[in-house]
Amino acid sequence: MNEHNPDNWVVLKIKEGKGTFPYYKVLAGWSGGYTQGDSWRMNSGITSVEKQAYLYGFYGWSGSVYWCHQSSYGLTFDTAGVYNRLRENQQFKGQVFMMPEDTNWFDIDWRVK
Repeated sequence: MNEHNPDNWVVLKIKEGKGTFPYYKVLAGWSGGYTQGDSWRMNSGITSVEKQAYLYGFYGWSGSVYWCHQSSYGLTFDTAGVYNRLRENQQFKGQVFMMPEDTNWFDIDWRVK
């Protein structure tokens, strides 16, 4: 299992057209500094979540887990660009949404229907 510890993160709710069920993904970012630059990645799709102290563990379809600190929710310049490109993608027809920071992650049914 791959474990990831992003510096910042958001959860995206994605629907691929009218009448489809949504699925959720973690969009994660890392601050690389002057020499390495920033980076980002998106998980394969959230299947479950757990909480340990101030960390949320979002498990993905690929078996990886993203350990996200609850106080680092939000977009950076890089991840905002990714988010905006997804929103503009014709495949999703404007149905990509960033979940609010105060979302109760345990109230979401992560299973794709």
